[in-house]
Amino acid sequence: MPTDSKRKPKFLRRRWYSYGKLGLKRKKKQKWRNPNGRDNKMREKRRGYLAVVSVGYGTDRKSKGTIKGKKPVRVENLNDLKKIKQNEIAHLGKIGQKMKVEIAKYAKQNKIEVQNLNVNKFMKKLEKKNGPK
Repeated sequence: MPTDSKRKPKFLRRRWYSYGKLGLKRKKKQKWRNPNGRDNKMREKRRGYLAVVSVGYGTDRKSKGTIKGKKPVRVENLNDLKKIKQNEIAHLGKIGQKMKVEIAKYAKQNKIEVQNLNVNKFMKKLEKKNGPK
């Protein structure tokens, strides 16, 4: 079946149209079950049979990799964050707490958007944890 973003296949159980208990005239019963018979044509992904769930269905290839029209850039240190351009958004990599604090402060000062970190919430949590000095 085509993976057009407008028309995605509805994945249904094999022979759902034959039995009421599998979904004939009963929408709620129309559920996906993986085909696992020895001679099952759906399991073999033969032409002319219903589509089988697999990786790749439901992805819109045009917008892949962009968030809010901005390209995500992996950031692991301050130098990476300083290199970010106007049409890019920071995505924090695998970093420790100390580096995350530095990056959050710099991002807040320079108004850089971070995809997987709410900077204001993170800073408030830190202040609350450390308390007034």
